[in-house]
Amino acid sequence: MPAALLKRHYGLAGLIATLSSEVERTVEVNLTDGRRLILKTSTRPEAIGSFRFQTAAMAALQGAGGFVAPEVLRTGSGALMFEEEGVCGYLQSRIEGVPLHWETPAPELLFRIGSALARLDLALERVNVPAAHRPVLWHIGCWSRLMELEQYLPSGGIADSVRAAMAEYVELIEPQIANVAWQVTHNDPSPFNMLVTGQGVGFIDFGDGCWSPRIQDLAIAASHVVKDPALPLGGAEHLIAGYASVIALSTLEASMLAGLMRARQSALILVNYWRSHLFPADAQYIKKNVARAEHGLSILASLDGRAGEAAVVAAISSSRPPVG
Repeated sequence: MPAALLKRHYGLAGLIATLSSEVERTVEVNLTDGRRLILKTSTRPEAIGSFRFQTAAMAALQGAGGFVAPEVLRTGSGALMFEEEGVCGYLQSRIEGVPLHWETPAPELLFRIGSALARLDLALERVNVPAAHRPVLWHIGCWSRLMELEQYLPSGGIADSVRAAMAEYVELIEPQIANVAWQVTHNDPSPFNMLVTGQGVGFIDFGDGCWSPRIQDLAIAASHVVKDPALPLGGAEHLIAGYASVIALSTLEASMLAGLMRARQSALILVNYWRSHLFPADAQYIKKNVARAEHGLSILASLDGRAGEAAVVAAISSSRPPVG
């Protein structure tokens, strides 16, 4: 079917290889002229809104500077996506680069990633795209109910840390989250969705993108790079400094960032243990980020509100990328 759709809607043909994905079907297309493209298709009705959002967002980002994003190829009729007889999809360029999850990022690279993410958010702030308010599993609006999934957690210290982080979120952060800047966001800048390319830091997979707090993108990206127990924020200081060098954080954002990082790590742990229970055959893929989140949460678990805010303020006071 991918080959037929590619020919019918784009007039193209090439070698097709299936890639890992959870919701939509994703294939790589290698054209005879050497180009490598990504074709995403789905038969799920909810995919229509998701694909409309993704294609409109990526199209709006073309020409923006400071980061790299895929280019959407238009169909033969000039549309950003196609819909036919229960199948919808779109075609995009494939960004060539090294995924961040293959790297052990140095402080300078983390700073560059943070600044690129901020420039992505500045570009997304200006876009007007359809389906930005559609239901998204990873939307922050779901977090207050995620502890309903705690039955799927293994017992032990991680479960205790998850409970503490989510309780802090519900009590202290959620009541104030409406008071920070909201906009269209990527909503999943994980190490699997960020690449180091020859043209700069690249961002892929806008499938979880939506209308959410802008600082959420920073909290998600920073939560994934918490690795060094010798540092208060586990090394995320460098990414936070890079972001803040482009977009200054408000006092409220700085006060809640560490708590948001812990809550995001906890949300990832809760949702993926639950989903791996539902889909055991796909558990390895579903839980690809869980070990990283558990390690990061163990580092941040001891930070209370004031200590977290102090660590963030110290990080954003650095206005230049670290050397070495």
